[in-house]
Amino acid sequence: MSRQRAAELELSENELVVAREELDNLKDLIFVLQCAVNDVTADLASGRHTKESLRELTDWLLEAAEPVTTASFGGPVIRS
Repeated sequence: MSRQRAAELELSENELVVAREELDNLKDLIFVLQCAVNDVTADLASGRHTKESLRELTDWLLEAAEPVTTASFGGPVIRS
């Protein structure tokens, strides 16, 4: 079905159609992850850290990354 629709739209194998809402959602998730990476990088560069502060940084990074790892465009979601 998807190959037939791609042929109708004259799409190459390297092109696909994605709903704007899904693309915008993925962009938002990536932005949050980028902010988390920037925050953690800056915080780590600021000096010594306690075990608790490192745990907080790790938690923030994982919290931002998890939604990106499970994002999909209407297809099956791969989870480990």
